[in-house]
Amino acid sequence: MAITFALIKERKNPPDKRVVLTPKRALKMIESFPEVNLIVESSDVRAFSDEAYASKGIEVTDDVAKADVMLGVKEVPIHALIPNKKYLFFSHTIKKQPYNRNLLRAILDKKIELYDHETIVDESRKRLIGFGFYAGIVGAYNGFRGLGLRKGCFTLPKMEDLHDLEEAKKELDKIKIPPIKIVVTGSLSGKVTQGAKDIIDHLGIKQVTPNEFRKIQDPSEPIYTIIGVEEYNRRKDGEAFDKSHFYAHPKEYESDFMKYATVAEMFIACHFYGEGAPYIYTREDAKHPDFNIKVVADISCDIDGPVASTIRPSTIAEPFYGYDPITEQETGFTDPNAITVMAVDNLPCELPRDASQGFGRMFVENVLPAFLNDDQHSILERAQITTSEGTLTERFKYLQSYVDASEVQV
Repeated sequence: MAITFALIKERKNPPDKRVVLTPKRALKMIESFPEVNLIVESSDVRAFSDEAYASKGIEVTDDVAKADVMLGVKEVPIHALIPNKKYLFFSHTIKKQPYNRNLLRAILDKKIELYDHETIVDESRKRLIGFGFYAGIVGAYNGFRGLGLRKGCFTLPKMEDLHDLEEAKKELDKIKIPPIKIVVTGSLSGKVTQGAKDIIDHLGIKQVTPNEFRKIQDPSEPIYTIIGVEEYNRRKDGEAFDKSHFYAHPKEYESDFMKYATVAEMFIACHFYGEGAPYIYTREDAKHPDFNIKVVADISCDIDGPVASTIRPSTIAEPFYGYDPITEQETGFTDPNAITVMAVDNLPCELPRDASQGFGRMFVENVLPAFLNDDQHSILERAQITTSEGTLTERFKYLQSYVDASEVQV
């Protein structure tokens, strides 16, 4: 049976230029899957023009109501929701975000089947689609841009002003990183870490083991290390670190990050922070006279969380701010006594063309088949938040109190 997808216009402000399917990926999809139809809602926001889709023979229209499944990136405004349809987008509701409570209510009222890109996972709960790799790419690039501005040793253009990743790497080829030590938190299996590593390696920075990193006093060249949870946490009772025990009982651990914070000058945060886990460094840690970190690229961007200097998100327009460890207040990011912080919370938006290409590939490979094979691997079943009857699915019943709340909870 034929199924029609619609690539919907992004209506959230600030505008997001990313798309689920690029023109090239869209054409390849409909050529590879004859039972799939695609229409594209006209948009003057996308990184790819209406003409780019039309030139591939894809219908561009102002009315997508005939489609079965609506594909978007950011939240769809309530007024633009079409009742009794299937929608895929980042709804930002599964953590009970107060600002999207009314959106979820409207989705239920309009009997929409909502599938969130964030909830599309395999049997082991590993995410199958996302922009994490490109968050890592842009976050690391921005971090080095901030380093150059702080030290006054080189300048990089904003990534949003560049055409694509290839052009960004050409700009990186023009600079030289001073002999500093850079610590990265994250897992090598994580997409964010992989993206950051791609930029660091492109710069020719030498990777060393965590042990070597701590021992090298004054490197003659820039060096970096990647540390996982086992490197920057320790058991309070002195027993050996056990990863499975850590994830099950995070409150029985404390941070051991200071052994890196005292020797590193730059910190790129790519980790996933689990609730109850120790903060990586606290405001008191940052006050310590031996605390040496001067530049933080916080790609994870948990506000007032595990990275004490991240006191607010920054923006693409103004990506940097300073954190004064003594006053615990914001200051100028080039202030010599401050920690320069980059904490943009929508990093992939700065690289919309490349990010869209990667996202579209993952969608076609990992998600599209579920619509065509009766959801053989239960991908849609796991991802579905709401039903066509206007109810929450069993897995997301925990959101009922969020939906029913009479006032915004902060």
